[in-house]
Amino acid sequence: MVRNKEGIFAPKEKKVVVLWDLDNKPPRGPPYEAATALRKVAENLGRVVEISAYANRHAFIHLPHWVVEERRERRNLDFMERKGEVTPIDPYICGVCGRKCKTNLDLKKHFKQLHERERQKKVNRMRSLKGKKRQKFKERYVSRNDKYNEAARRLLTPKVGYGLEAELRRAGVYVKTVEDKPQAADWAVKRQIQHSMTRGIDWLVLVSDDKDFSDMLRKAREADLGTLVVSDRDRALGRHADLWVPWSGVEKGEIGEMDLIPGKRPRFEEDEESEVGFSGGDELFSLSYDEDERAEMTVESDGLGRFNVSAFSEDEWVEDEGDFALSDSDDDSDDELF
Repeated sequence: MVRNKEGIFAPKEKKVVVLWDLDNKPPRGPPYEAATALRKVAENLGRVVEISAYANRHAFIHLPHWVVEERRERRNLDFMERKGEVTPIDPYICGVCGRKCKTNLDLKKHFKQLHERERQKKVNRMRSLKGKKRQKFKERYVSRNDKYNEAARRLLTPKVGYGLEAELRRAGVYVKTVEDKPQAADWAVKRQIQHSMTRGIDWLVLVSDDKDFSDMLRKAREADLGTLVVSDRDRALGRHADLWVPWSGVEKGEIGEMDLIPGKRPRFEEDEESEVGFSGGDELFSLSYDEDERAEMTVESDGLGRFNVSAFSEDEWVEDEGDFALSDSDDDSDDELF
């Protein structure tokens, strides 16, 4: 318990750090929406003090498939509007001055000839200033021009990539470009995990599928640091963390506070049946379960044959598949086998 500003004792607020391996887990849709959804999930654990994303320069110049398709559809629509094959129901409106244009190409031309040119003049003017004058001019005419920035994101195509870094920064993510070396992003994330273990952080959220982080997650748990893994599969990396949620569910905004309960495993749509197995000696044990809550255990042995024990929610029954079958009265057989 700590005393807040009002002088009232309340539970200590937990601090959360989010580390995002962009090389391994890039957004599959608009980056700003993905980063915002990730922050909302992390805020269910406490106060988010930092969200950091690490990747090399290739992650920022690469064009995902969804971006290529989106740009191709926009070009085709612009071409049909210019030829008169498609007539927009509503005119295109400039987000800066409110001017109405018949086609999207007319709007782009208007924006570039008027607003982008005026913007460049302001930037040149800012660069000619120094000290406090430059800072005040930047805050007043460049940084806080939200109307221009919003319109530019919709109308202007970035010269390189699709604006991944700018969109993540807009969402409050600290973006770090690492060297073009193998595992450079992984080492940067690992160093940040070690730093988080020494700065009083309560929860660590790791967005990655890389198995190389398994040892760091175990060390974090040994240091009483809560861990949440956001990945596509929980078997590889998620089993070393306290909690796991699917990356697709986070991007779609489907993960809520109830999904962060320890021991609760969110399901994939295609994950209708899961299987866990382990072996020992000459015997093979396997356990499978599905949505009907049916469990089946199979034991194979070179000397004993094979038998199945299937369990439902309340009753148990025995199915003979080999030389013998177990029943409730075969207590001696259990002792001999196990």
